[in-house]
Amino acid sequence: MANLAIVGAQWGDEGKAKITDIFAKSSDIIIRYQGGCNAGHTVVVDGITHKFHLIPSGILYKDKICIIGPGTVINPPVLTKEIEELKEKNIDTSNLCISPLAHITMPYHLDIDGSSEKDLGNKKIGTTKRGIGPTYTDKYNRIGFRIEDLYDNEALNDKIDTILPRKNIVLKKVYGLKEYSKEEILEFCQKYAEILKPYVKDTYEIMRNAIKNNKTILFEGAQGAMLDIDHGTYPYVTSSNPIAGGACAGSGVGPTNINKVPGISKAYLTRVGEGPFITEIEEENGQKIQEIGKEFGTTTGRARRCGWFDAIIARHSSLINGLTSMAITKLDVFDTFDKIKVCTAYKDKRCGKIYNNYPTNIYIHKYLEPIYETFDGWHQDTTNAKTFEELPVNAQKYIKALERIIETPISVVSVGPDRNQTIMMEELQG
Repeated sequence: MANLAIVGAQWGDEGKAKITDIFAKSSDIIIRYQGGCNAGHTVVVDGITHKFHLIPSGILYKDKICIIGPGTVINPPVLTKEIEELKEKNIDTSNLCISPLAHITMPYHLDIDGSSEKDLGNKKIGTTKRGIGPTYTDKYNRIGFRIEDLYDNEALNDKIDTILPRKNIVLKKVYGLKEYSKEEILEFCQKYAEILKPYVKDTYEIMRNAIKNNKTILFEGAQGAMLDIDHGTYPYVTSSNPIAGGACAGSGVGPTNINKVPGISKAYLTRVGEGPFITEIEEENGQKIQEIGKEFGTTTGRARRCGWFDAIIARHSSLINGLTSMAITKLDVFDTFDKIKVCTAYKDKRCGKIYNNYPTNIYIHKYLEPIYETFDGWHQDTTNAKTFEELPVNAQKYIKALERIIETPISVVSVGPDRNQTIMMEELQG
């Protein structure tokens, strides 16, 4: 069986959780490799909605090992709440594993994140204020706390004594925020050390044995490629690498162990927060997509900005991820549309220059306008289609046109939120 790295090919919120959940059924291990509780993943099973932030989507299957990998950052109160909510729904969490190397979002990270975003004013990034950026900053500044530190009193005390005075200076003098005592941080760490202890495992050993015994591994990313810290619309990005390459760094598994990389894209485009969005729709159609698609953030509840499908972004994403195929979600949102547009190029309003590839300098994006190819709608219900042939003819034409324009085969088409509202056009795990 093939090992898959499932990645978002847009700005996140593409429906990765549903696709991950589907392929988790025939996987042995599902590992979340980056990001933190700023991500929101929604899975609908038999009409019941499940929302995840840190826990891999595969937790809904009893016999799957679900790993929160080394590349993630963990907010212990949020993870604890998520575990408790699953238990309340009688969902077994005993197969959940937390890497000892995952970094911890400390209370002061939340304070700094909220204050930093406020200070930026109209230059704000659009962060979820969940402390993700400051946690990763401390990780790369080598002053972060890892899960393993919770279980070594000497290491924990030494780190607090070394790091906390520095953080308190920043909290007080830079942000004008309250300082933390050693007792407060110790109490926080000791409380969650006890709660999370049953889940902390040697994930290297788990992955090593899985590879040795030819088990099937599913790598689950958060956010999307255009939010990648290196390859996205910087600085309006997340603090980690959602791209397929991040699956290797964030899991500790080499690239030769990943066989296929399906990207996930909506049939249109959405974005939460600030940043350039060339195909954003300001008029009625944007609001219509938002309402039909229920485009509100799982984590923040913020309304998502909506726009037409952008093939320039899709091709860029295909390149930086090495996509082997694309899954198109929420096709059904277009069931009542007369016309549907796809952006195939950008035009610079200042000089008429045409861009067929993604321009990485986001400061010129305000001068760019989309060049569209327009398709006829189908005005038929697609939500009950089980095969590609059962889709309306114009819906089939739209999918085939996307496949041609983005130069990547389409392997999955989703026509609704439930598991069974999915058309498989290619056997990905064969």
